[in-house]
Amino acid sequence: MADLGPITWPPAPIRTERLLLREPTATDRAAVIELSASPEVGAYIGGAQPRDELERTIPAVPRAHPGQFVVDLDGAMIGLVQLDRRNGDYLVGPAVGKVELGYLFLPEAWGQGYAAEACAAALDWFAGAVPDEPVVLVTQSANERSMRLAARLGFVEEGRFEAWDAEQWFGVRPASASGRV
Repeated sequence: MADLGPITWPPAPIRTERLLLREPTATDRAAVIELSASPEVGAYIGGAQPRDELERTIPAVPRAHPGQFVVDLDGAMIGLVQLDRRNGDYLVGPAVGKVELGYLFLPEAWGQGYAAEACAAALDWFAGAVPDEPVVLVTQSANERSMRLAARLGFVEEGRFEAWDAEQWFGVRPASASGRV
């Protein structure tokens, strides 16, 4: 991951109406493994990873990266939100050099508005830290849930392309879109 800009990391935890966005702790390890091993979560991102491999490789305290937030509901991790500046190693040309929003939520958290709430909070935090920078999002166009979330968060389609054996949707959220949802 490349530099996010003039951001002090980690920031203070971000509170929303129902959620807390924070750094990972040792209590998040099981949920991180579940996210990566879940066939439902992996359906549009290359598939589930083998649980036994995850058990061997995920450290006791999951790695914290600048721009990565654990999404906490009532003291339990339900997902991850990531703001990540894509470097030249990234395969998607339109996203190189830009900050991309990514998110993963446990299936039991789907359909309750948690992803929209958490992503909006992370985007608003980023807009406050780096006010004039747009954020991009790449998702498979077949991922209807992710496409609806992108629209709800204010992302506007810039194009589609083929990558990872599927059609990908590329959207941009202008810096002026802060506060939407």
